[in-house]
Amino acid sequence: MTDPELTAERGHGAGVWSSIRTERAALAADLADLTDEQWATPSLCTGLTVREVLAHLTAGASLSTVRWLAGVIRCRFDFDKQVAVRLAEQLGADPAETLARFRHVVPSTTKPPLPAIAMLGETLVHGEDIRRPLGVRRDYPIDVVTRVAEYYQGSDMVVVAKKRIAGLRLAADDGPFTTGSGPVVSGPTVALVMAMTGRATYCDDLEGDGVELLRDRSGMA
Repeated sequence: MTDPELTAERGHGAGVWSSIRTERAALAADLADLTDEQWATPSLCTGLTVREVLAHLTAGASLSTVRWLAGVIRCRFDFDKQVAVRLAEQLGADPAETLARFRHVVPSTTKPPLPAIAMLGETLVHGEDIRRPLGVRRDYPIDVVTRVAEYYQGSDMVVVAKKRIAGLRLAADDGPFTTGSGPVVSGPTVALVMAMTGRATYCDDLEGDGVELLRDRSGMA
């Protein structure tokens, strides 16, 4: 874990798991009445449906460090294959089972070798990957999205974010989050989080001279 990531983990440790549980429960509630067609909707994760992204979240909440490492070794350090295998394990026979499996892990504190704040980020970002294509809106507590924004602005560990926003100044218009210097990108904190993690569609919710550069960097890996 690099120094910025360690600082983020220590600074945001209190209450992070409570926020994770809250966000998981809210997502489960939002998905309770989906039709089969809605479950098959393409998510913002390329190549994955809404249902598959939810199974991915379940997998992340079911993997201890030991199980994660065993899977990585079994997949010969092909991390994409490991993700696909774990997703398939949690998909279930039908959407109802996929949702039931996710509900089961709502209170889970099991995680791969990542800081808890990264798990909160995964929950929020993948929740939006699911909600946006479905036209579902969540008004996140501003302290929660601010914590996630502060984590991602200093990290490239789970997803490229720090590198993506280099040379830009990000400024939330609904909370205290600001970072960087250069051409400005401003707007809702959740849109900044999603744009800095590569979701180009959220650039439509942002303003400033740096928006198009951030959009151009959305495919950065």
